[in-house]
Amino acid sequence: MATINPYLSFKDNCETAFEHYRSVFGGEFEVVMRVKDLDMGIPVPDGAADLILHMALPIGGNILMGSDCPEGFGPPLQPGNNFSVSVSAESKEEADRVYNELSAGGVAAMPMGDAPWGSYFGMLTDKFGIQWMVSFNADGANG
Repeated sequence: MATINPYLSFKDNCETAFEHYRSVFGGEFEVVMRVKDLDMGIPVPDGAADLILHMALPIGGNILMGSDCPEGFGPPLQPGNNFSVSVSAESKEEADRVYNELSAGGVAAMPMGDAPWGSYFGMLTDKFGIQWMVSFNADGANG
């Protein structure tokens, strides 16, 4: 069975927001990855190297995830497109099935494929306007 967690997108203040969430909920960050830590094969906007590419904070049995979205990394952020639902599948086959079924009638933003950080990953907006991230990690990690 897949797990589902919220994924938040920020305009250059993900780290500050997550420090606040950690002060509220406690715990330690499971992942802190900066833009400069991974070659995504696209130009990095000026001043974006130290921004957050991916961050994960376990809260109870869930993981709050997020990243910065500097200009040039996607559409401009605004209320409504600043979050996604992240689905961590148990297999590539399950990830493909979930992706294909959620994207039916919607918009396939990033087809499922091997991502530079090692996950099998894809992004879409379903026919109801909800943004989804679907991933499979062979090591079993979901953050």
